Amino acid sequence: MGSEVRAEQSQWKSTPKSGRSGKTQGRGISCFGIAALVFASAAVSFAQNAEKKTDAAPVSSPAVPAQGSMKSAGVDAEHYMIGSEDTLQITVWKEPTLSGTIPVRPDGRISMVLVGDLQAAGRTPMQLSDDITAKLKKYIQDPNVSVVVMSVNSQKIFLVGEVGHVGPVMMSAGMTPLQAIAAGGGLTPYANAKKIYILRGTAGKQLKIPFNYKQALKGDNSQVVELKPGDTIVVP
Repeated sequence: MGSEVRAEQSQWKSTPKSGRSGKTQGRGISCFGIAALVFASAAVSFAQNAEKKTDAAPVSSPAVPAQGSMKSAGVDAEHYMIGSEDTLQITVWKEPTLSGTIPVRPDGRISMVLVGDLQAAGRTPMQLSDDITAKLKKYIQDPNVSVVVMSVNSQKIFLVGEVGHVGPVMMSAGMTPLQAIAAGGGLTPYANAKKIYILRGTAGKQLKIPFNYKQALKGDNSQVVELKPGDTIVVP
């Protein structure tokens, strides 16, 4: 009898402990559930914000240089004669693989895909455009070709002798011997201003053109000489 009473008391004492353990476990599960809900809510909110930012962000596209954005040498496409070592920008509309910056070789020719070698020196930009168009018609329907002179390297004259700076001088339109000498630093004190001459190669021959510097300074029209690319001004 005493042992049964002790057993009942023992069971009665253990019961509350079991209940408290259950309550503790219940609270743990509830806390875990709340934390899970908070995490899920935060994840959904983050995803929605990310979608909004993605929708609002502008779609970037590769930068395409505008046609004509490159600076040209400003020459007259109808009259300027292309020369050796000039740099050309050749554009074939909708054909980027055929377009690009092309230098004129010392032999006066250029090289292009499909076209091959083509004479450029001695042609105007418009004439060269027509030449390229005629060549491309074999491969492209109605090709649209533009030729722009980007840099003028062929239009040079040369100064030698008693001048401030011996060497090449870039020509400008209508440049006179007086202007060329001034661009080269002027005459030295030892220069013979009356015996200056211009050497010009024509048809395989060399032409000697006398030039009197002092008479030109006085406005003598007989000393008006039109310089041409490749001329050499000799100042003894």
